[in-house]
Amino acid sequence: MAPPSAGPTIFPLARLPEEWATEVVRLGGRAFHGKQVFKWIHARGVADASKMTDLPAGLRDTLSAEGLEGVLGIVTERRAADQTRKLLVGMKDGANVETVLIPRVSGGRRGELPSPLEEDADVAAAVDDEDAPPEDEGAVVPVTQCISTQVGCAMGCVFCASGVAGLKRHMRADEIVAQVLVGRTRLDAGEQIRNVVFMGMGEPLHNYDATVRALRLLTHPEGIGLSTRKVTVSTSGLVPEIARLGADFNGQIGLAISLHAADDETRSRLMPINKKYPLPVLMDALRAYPLPRRRRITIEYTLVAGKNDGPGEAKKLAKLLRGLSVKVNLIPMNPIEASTLGPPDLGGVLAFQKILVDAGYSCFIRRRRGDDVSAACGQLALLGAKPKVRVDRS
Repeated sequence: MAPPSAGPTIFPLARLPEEWATEVVRLGGRAFHGKQVFKWIHARGVADASKMTDLPAGLRDTLSAEGLEGVLGIVTERRAADQTRKLLVGMKDGANVETVLIPRVSGGRRGELPSPLEEDADVAAAVDDEDAPPEDEGAVVPVTQCISTQVGCAMGCVFCASGVAGLKRHMRADEIVAQVLVGRTRLDAGEQIRNVVFMGMGEPLHNYDATVRALRLLTHPEGIGLSTRKVTVSTSGLVPEIARLGADFNGQIGLAISLHAADDETRSRLMPINKKYPLPVLMDALRAYPLPRRRRITIEYTLVAGKNDGPGEAKKLAKLLRGLSVKVNLIPMNPIEASTLGPPDLGGVLAFQKILVDAGYSCFIRRRRGDDVSAACGQLALLGAKPKVRVDRS
């Protein structure tokens, strides 16, 4: 008889406190030291065991030999005029992904939202500002971090640079979380990561187990301690995994849906995943999602000139979403090198928005953040990658 499987390897930065407790006992420490190690890594951002001063010297030496550092490092950092920072981070196997730091841009008086035209939709996706009480942030500048979950992407959406070369590999949970740990080292004075959106390279729910472990690590009160209200997972519409996410977190994790069309024919042209999970199936999954009171699902809709941006499409979208607790983020398509597609003009964007607002929806237009360093929505790509498929298909 074959020996039982030991299960997947849990790398050090992906261990929860109880798993660290088991590990440090194995290494000769005591169980409570496990929580201390977890706090050092995730709450304090210290992965050098020699600096974990409340641990016994012998345990520090043993942990140093185990190797907690170097999960990923920053290869390049590019800063946009609006202070958005795009970090290219490299992993031990040579693979690179991108993560983006987006400082909050205030609009109007304290506690007020910016105008619908100026709303920063990355932040809006991370927290329902209209429903949440204003925070007394003082001098703190809240930062949203957009993180990646895969090297490349298998979904093949025509307006997104991340998938032009296809999927290279899934990221591990420790690699996903390490983006936030390294992102904290690149904050300016007074900045603090308050929101994390799984909207970078890759489809988070395609890498479900690693994404869920990363969520548990990021929201653990002994670690980074993000509120589940401040964490959003974006998906192109993997229906079984949407149900799993709702069940695993009781709906507390924010959900964003990359919709981008309101009829199956158009959506299937823009997003091949729609052929597997067409709109009626996806809408049923959203209705079944265990959404907490006063929370909303974010609908992301990239406006592509001549493809999905007309008044008729806006009316179909309003009808499709009827009865759902949603807010809509309109995203004029950002240019990508592998496509000849582009955004409609501002007049068309505003007309699309007006139809949705008149139908009773909260609808915002995403401000372009970081597009001068290719850090805007849809622009995160594998450097030097060749397109796997032609992405300007009609």
